[in-house]
Amino acid sequence: MATMWRRAMLYLGLGPDDEYDDYEYDAVEEPPARAAPRYVQEPPAQEPPMGAVRPIPREPEPEPPVAMRPRGPVVRPIVAEPSPKPHALSPESFNEAQEVADKFMAGVPVIMNLQGAERELSRRLVDFASGLCYGLRGQMERVTNQVYLLTPSEAHVSDEDRRRLEERTS
Repeated sequence: MATMWRRAMLYLGLGPDDEYDDYEYDAVEEPPARAAPRYVQEPPAQEPPMGAVRPIPREPEPEPPVAMRPRGPVVRPIVAEPSPKPHALSPESFNEAQEVADKFMAGVPVIMNLQGAERELSRRLVDFASGLCYGLRGQMERVTNQVYLLTPSEAHVSDEDRRRLEERTS
């Protein structure tokens, strides 16, 4: 049995180098050579073999009616919808933050007046609003002391509205 393991190790090249050189390669039997089979040449088949790409004849597309044919480039004016008026609120609890978020996500600018709110509530609402604006790619700006304007990315607040807002809160 040991000889069998030794011969296997030598065959795999895992034995000592001096014994590996003396290994007899003819000890391993090779299968007898066979004669190559003869093939009869057949005429080529009429259909392409399976898996070959065959073109499918297309039916001509019908001509569109005259009214639907393109006449050339069409220029249409872009009608800018006026931005909705800002929604103003003075939250008295953090539960009103949801109303701020709902209006903001609907595309309505929000004026958040925190002048009458407690300091801790004011800080939490400002943190919430700034995260909301950042997450939805909007803007948050301080209009006056403790009054913030939250503008969604698709809305625009005119300069006149900003001026009126500053006058109202001052």
